[in-house]
Amino acid sequence: MERLVLFSMVILLLFGCHKGTGNFIIKGEVLDETFNIGLQDAVISIYKVPIGTSDQQFIESIVLPSSGQYQFTVPREKMERYVLKIEKEKYFPLEKDLYYSQLSLAQDNICDLSTRAKAWAKIHFKNINPVASDHFRYIKQEGLAACDECCPITTQNFYGPLDTTFYCLNNGNSIYSLFYWEMNTNNNGLKSANTSAFDTTLIEVIY
Repeated sequence: MERLVLFSMVILLLFGCHKGTGNFIIKGEVLDETFNIGLQDAVISIYKVPIGTSDQQFIESIVLPSSGQYQFTVPREKMERYVLKIEKEKYFPLEKDLYYSQLSLAQDNICDLSTRAKAWAKIHFKNINPVASDHFRYIKQEGLAACDECCPITTQNFYGPLDTTFYCLNNGNSIYSLFYWEMNTNNNGLKSANTSAFDTTLIEVIY
């Protein structure tokens, strides 16, 4: 009886030592939405974040091929999450959390991602016959919003003499538009342009 109990304990210990071991396979494709192709030459990196911390510990990086496909083989560890980060010059960076509880050892973990090329709208407003009582107003109609380099979505007002230029970040090959008013006059209208990827496109109102 004692031998049977001892044998059972050894079996449990052996299986216990191997419980949960293995690798997570994390793979997928990163798409360039602007041109509908793989995001070639972008760098995709994977980090691990221990439970109860915000410390992102680097694991590995890959330079993406023309297909945009990637694969990471990550030893299974009890982490809070893993983080994928994608960077390429003149493209919007990406960051994706993969939580430990969502990952499978039994099958590949597919994570497809996409991002877009950057573009800029160069906005120029100029009053060529200014007086102190002039009031110019505009509001963005179409264009990227809620980013660090984005221009505001609320109505903007300018008074008196005006000759200003500023830049607004937008998605590449997408429309940027604004509606403007010269208050107390009939001068108003819509200005729009397709902002070319990687380039700066002028939108101008001279009144």
